[in-house]
Amino acid sequence: MANRVCLNEDIEPPGSPAEAAGTARASSTLPRKASPTLRVLIGADTATRVIKPLSGYSRYHISPRTHAFRKRFFPSVSQAEWNDWHWQLRNRIQDVHELARIIDLTDDEYRALSNHSGPLPLAITPYYASLLDGEGPQHPIRRTVIPVAAEYLHSPEEADDPLGEENDSPVPGIVHRYPDRVLFLVTGFCATYCRYCTRSRLVGRAGEYGFSMARWEKALEYIEKTPSVRDVLLSGGDPLTLSDEKLEWLLSRLRNITHVEFLRIGTKVPIVLPQRISPALTRMLRRYHPLWMSIHVTHPDELTVEAAQACSRLSDAGIPLGSQTVLLAGVNDDIETMRRLCHGLLRIRVRPYYLYQCDPIKGSSHFRTSIETGLNIIQGLRGFTTGYAVPTYVIDAPGGGGKIPLLPEYVVGREGNDVILRNYEGRLFRYPDCAVSS
Repeated sequence: MANRVCLNEDIEPPGSPAEAAGTARASSTLPRKASPTLRVLIGADTATRVIKPLSGYSRYHISPRTHAFRKRFFPSVSQAEWNDWHWQLRNRIQDVHELARIIDLTDDEYRALSNHSGPLPLAITPYYASLLDGEGPQHPIRRTVIPVAAEYLHSPEEADDPLGEENDSPVPGIVHRYPDRVLFLVTGFCATYCRYCTRSRLVGRAGEYGFSMARWEKALEYIEKTPSVRDVLLSGGDPLTLSDEKLEWLLSRLRNITHVEFLRIGTKVPIVLPQRISPALTRMLRRYHPLWMSIHVTHPDELTVEAAQACSRLSDAGIPLGSQTVLLAGVNDDIETMRRLCHGLLRIRVRPYYLYQCDPIKGSSHFRTSIETGLNIIQGLRGFTTGYAVPTYVIDAPGGGGKIPLLPEYVVGREGNDVILRNYEGRLFRYPDCAVSS
């Protein structure tokens, strides 16, 4: 395209083109087995849709919406190509003209895209683009991945590294804030970039935050020499954008460290690139238990049949799944939306884990809600639905204070030895505090 406007230079997806081609060839030779029908509850709790895989390529489910999107905007792309995660990465939407072909951009969006500068590029997988509302700029998912002018307004309280991760980094790629666990940043690449990303300072670009095997070795050496570390969380960027071979190399190295008991992966891939969750990947992952996974989910519209199949494959591999959701203004900042999200997550075997107050990164003011909003949401969930569907609401304290949980005021006060408690209906109850009277 002659007038192509590139927003920013994104680092290449991990794994060489040769690896990608080899994987695609290998996948195409697998026998085509009949795939079971996937039943997923969507939208309202009582609404059910049965999706059957299309003929000719039965290993991955495709929703009617996504099928129609592919036929309209990628008519020459076969179903097999669409379901190849390497194809999805190679064909991410990364400039204003590509996006305008699919989305009716507002003047605000067009100007923000055309004049974009900074470390966080535009990148949306074709699959995830199929979930966006092409005409409504207030569509929740659309707001999270398409920049607007407000992204370039910086408030005094905002910072590039609001959580102070750089101050807790003993070696590049490691954040050691808590006594027994470390965050291991293994890549700067994501399949799709969220506009509210806490690590927008280092994802989506090469340069001083480049990732390499040499950097991995230094990080692994630090973990090996720090026996207090029993828990390692792989993050980035998104670790599941690594090739199977590189990811297994990391997991095997970590599993061979005797004091490391527990491995976790933080990812949004099952939501933005569900095609990545292949049988080959899950067969490899299940060799490294105990392995847990935290999945970044934002809105119930993301809980498609494709995402459900990806989570089902991970769960069937014995990987416990938890969700991490950022509270975002105009996206998920009301009780009903959060209830639908949490109920939908449970139906696909993902436990709602954390609800994060949006971090004060630069250009995030249009995403941040009041803390009262988050407390009201928790109060609207607790008692009105199962406790499994109620995430822990936290603020990751600016400056490196770590996660601080927030709860509505259920303890009203004390009268003598009795604690006065307020239940979810607002009724007051007394509890005799034996520890005080003894």
